[in-house]
Amino acid sequence: MHNILNQILQFLQQGIAAIFRFIHLIWTWSVDQISKVVAAPWQDWPVLKVIMLILVAAVVIWLLFQVAVQLWGAAERILAAFAGLLVALVHTLPRVLLAGLIALGGIWIINHVDNSLVRLPSGLWAGSSGEPTTDRQ
Repeated sequence: MHNILNQILQFLQQGIAAIFRFIHLIWTWSVDQISKVVAAPWQDWPVLKVIMLILVAAVVIWLLFQVAVQLWGAAERILAAFAGLLVALVHTLPRVLLAGLIALGGIWIINHVDNSLVRLPSGLWAGSSGEPTTDRQ
């Protein structure tokens, strides 16, 4: 079970790392494009190109805002899922503890109770009318 959980967590980690590498790639490309636009002599551009630049910038800012809102919601859901997982694991602890105590008690009884006290009556032994023999093969 531990190995399966480790593999699932490793798969999630690799997926998240790939997503962040992709975001980093897009982000560096975008910053490069923005720096090229800022370095360009856009003050000398015709009004129509400046308006187009402002519209493109507004759309990019709006899209990035939507991405930020979606990421915030996803972060909240991820945190809630981890909290739910922790609650589920904590709820299993009393039963696991009880199972461990029962196993411990059973092993203690098996190891410390005198065997002569737990012999079955002779009538319950299959195939014999008397006491069980110890030389059975």
